[in-house]
Amino acid sequence: MAKALRKTSEGFSVGFARLGRRGDGRGSPGQQVVDGDTVTIEADGNLGVRLLGVDAPERALTLPEVATEAVDRRPGEPFVPLTDERWERFLSDPFAEGSLRLRRSLRDHLEPLLGPGCAGNHAGFAATAKAALRGLVEADLEEAGGSREEFRFFMAFASEVIDGYGRLLCYLNRDQPRPPRPPTYNERLLVAGEVLPYFIWPNVDPFRVQPSLVQAVPRPGAAPPLADERAAVTAAREQGLGVFGGDEPLRLAPFELRYLARLAPPERWVIDVAARDDRLLAPQLYPRIDRPEDRLFVGEAYVPLFESRGWRAVRS
Repeated sequence: MAKALRKTSEGFSVGFARLGRRGDGRGSPGQQVVDGDTVTIEADGNLGVRLLGVDAPERALTLPEVATEAVDRRPGEPFVPLTDERWERFLSDPFAEGSLRLRRSLRDHLEPLLGPGCAGNHAGFAATAKAALRGLVEADLEEAGGSREEFRFFMAFASEVIDGYGRLLCYLNRDQPRPPRPPTYNERLLVAGEVLPYFIWPNVDPFRVQPSLVQAVPRPGAAPPLADERAAVTAAREQGLGVFGGDEPLRLAPFELRYLARLAPPERWVIDVAARDDRLLAPQLYPRIDRPEDRLFVGEAYVPLFESRGWRAVRS
């Protein structure tokens, strides 16, 4: 089934819907036009969900050499599996011919992670992460005891509800008539070490209500946020679970693979939440924060807001 929300070849986000349902059928315009600026609709197609706070290894991405050949492709297409030998060649030296220029310090961080076996390493952990999430959903479906048609998900949203690819951004869980629910899939994956943390402000902590984005900006030096999630990641590392274990841990973080594949430097600024200071580090300085669970990423558009709230932008 086609996606209800997607990007066009020009990069615009668009969606498709039908008149909302009414009883056993579809409502009429008279029933579903609520007032002069509101219509009740039902998505026409599948909706993708991007789990917040986590970053799973990538199974497939647009390979740079394919992207330059496919002029008329949609953004993000065609995807090439990481098992393709061309990824092995690209990740052996993504800096060839000066196609990607990064700070020397960032290259020093990346180069030991690249080279032979890098693509295969990522592909292996990607397959494991997919199997882990599939297993969690299958176990919840079995425990619910109903059919696939009856099984429902519960979604908790943070600040931004939809990303540029038309995916819903949320904390996902099984729905059930009586609480307490188990931890979200986001949390369960972090506990098992199947994914890396990827905390992006303001899409954190969906259950805390702030009057405005301005007041939601964390105060410099305040107690670190996301304590439970960060502790789960630390415990997974100490136990050598998932991406932290095996004969060879995950080499490239998924977000690192993505920006290398785009042939573009990282774009999000980052705060070391464990340091409890006032530094907002420029995007290419993220390796200064060693542990991924201590990184809180901030989009470029929010930097002036953070500076107005006492954060100090560090650019070198």
